[in-house]
Amino acid sequence: MAFSVIAMQHPSERPKKWWWLFVATLGAYFLTMPQYLEIFVILEMSRFFGMALLALSMGFLWGYGGILSFGQTAFFGLGGYGYAVLALNTGETTGSVFVAIALGMTGAAILGYFMIYGRISDIYFSVITLVFTLILEKGIRATSGEQYVIGNVRLKGQNGIPTVPQLNVPWNTSVQLDINWFFYTGAVLVLLTYVGLRMLLTTPFGRVLVGIRENERRTELLGYDIRRYKLSAFILAGGIAGLGGAFYAMSIPLAHPEMFSLGRAADVIMWVLVGGKSTLIGPIAGVFAIEYFKGWLGTQGVGQVTLVLGAVLIIFVLIFQAGLLPTLGMLPQAWRDRRTVWLRIVGLPRAIAGVEWGVDELVMIVVRRVLRLRP
Repeated sequence: MAFSVIAMQHPSERPKKWWWLFVATLGAYFLTMPQYLEIFVILEMSRFFGMALLALSMGFLWGYGGILSFGQTAFFGLGGYGYAVLALNTGETTGSVFVAIALGMTGAAILGYFMIYGRISDIYFSVITLVFTLILEKGIRATSGEQYVIGNVRLKGQNGIPTVPQLNVPWNTSVQLDINWFFYTGAVLVLLTYVGLRMLLTTPFGRVLVGIRENERRTELLGYDIRRYKLSAFILAGGIAGLGGAFYAMSIPLAHPEMFSLGRAADVIMWVLVGGKSTLIGPIAGVFAIEYFKGWLGTQGVGQVTLVLGAVLIIFVLIFQAGLLPTLGMLPQAWRDRRTVWLRIVGLPRAIAGVEWGVDELVMIVVRRVLRLRP
């Protein structure tokens, strides 16, 4: 029941009590995790929270806006580098987080304006955002010289910016959050973003956005300025990716060029596809599943981790096309319809498939049908 409500409920519907119960349970689970997990696992989970915010930005934009953007990793990197540079220069971390969000949103606004209002087609939109990401990566990698300094912070090219400051207590900048409170902060950010996006989809803005995904031309003929809605969604997703980049840089703690890389862009696609892009919780689940699987493969001595992940992606694209959570959400209905499906497989009429039959009667019907088909 819970999986069905979480994974299959229409986005325009108000969340039901099962959904709120699920969110509360997930929050309680995160609250208790640091009490029994080792420090290394807590740090890894904190890193996953930054990735989950990046996955949420892609899941919202692609799954509900129909916009496949490889630029989310660009905004992710901008947020990480923006936070690192400002926090190291000023020593103030709370304001630096908001600057990271603003950088992601500004980058998305500038890039998105020219593409969306220029009516670039979907495929070229994806290509341009990918090229933009790779340009930023190459540019950051080329900043190894001593002349590349912002304030007192050297960018250091391939090596990235080390010792990124942890979050301070907002009302007392001399006190840093400890590991447990940093974990709690990441969990709260992910849950609030998830709930906020889910509630946004129930508003007129969310309904129009889903309508654009379903049929862009029809939505425009109804009188909506689809460019404004798409740009707004793109900017919002850029801000979420920037927040994820800042939190990820804190958790390592390092801001490095790999945040912009093609590999990271591929990771985001895999997280969303495996978890299910028709849900918001799916990308979050995809992050934890894939990253845990990567770590497990490393402990097993598997040398070609990328090859294995590629095989997993192919399986999900070909077999579990809806993703992990939507597939689980469809299982209860599939189980309820198993008798009808079986009857139709053996070729019985639809009228029979809808009638309640006993086991003996069903067996006799199938046997007689098979005998009639014999040569």
